[in-house]
Amino acid sequence: MRELTLPERLDRLKTALSDPAILKAQGLGNEIAFYIFDYDPQFEPTVTAHVQRLLERLEYEVLHVDLYRVCLEAIDARGLTQRALDLEAQKGSAALAKALHATLAPDKLARLIAEKVTPQHRLVFLTGVGAAWPLARSHALLNNLHALLDHVPLVTFYPGRYDGESLKLFSTFDDDNYYRAFQLVPRTTRSA
Repeated sequence: MRELTLPERLDRLKTALSDPAILKAQGLGNEIAFYIFDYDPQFEPTVTAHVQRLLERLEYEVLHVDLYRVCLEAIDARGLTQRALDLEAQKGSAALAKALHATLAPDKLARLIAEKVTPQHRLVFLTGVGAAWPLARSHALLNNLHALLDHVPLVTFYPGRYDGESLKLFSTFDDDNYYRAFQLVPRTTRSA
């Protein structure tokens, strides 16, 4: 087994996203087609730029959802933006996360994301996972999205590690067990 470099994995990404099985929204064994492209967090700018190029080059409609922006939209929709900024400045990020728990509940965020999907979208890209942490947790959001996105595949760009059973945000924090997604482009290859 050989560890693939990030450029090698990014090169394989467009091919993977063109696979008809992925676009039919069915994973292995008719599982919901949720995929994770994990990468080391220091490569966030590289992956972000690559995602933008993919959005411009793919020959079908992709909905790009930035989870951090969805969180900001939810906070703003409730008229809480200034109060949230003041609370974080006065009491810190932990107090902010606790205060916004109900506003940013995984089921609410999942509904906000699902509402953005139209029949023209063949795929959803979910980015901004690292920026949204700890306000939004990936595993809880993905679990809530399963019931809402059963007709369109989802690719989560994840700054950390996914081993097929658990998510480790920033390769440091256990985001919890999550075994329902497939690794879109594995980190290793059998060839030498």
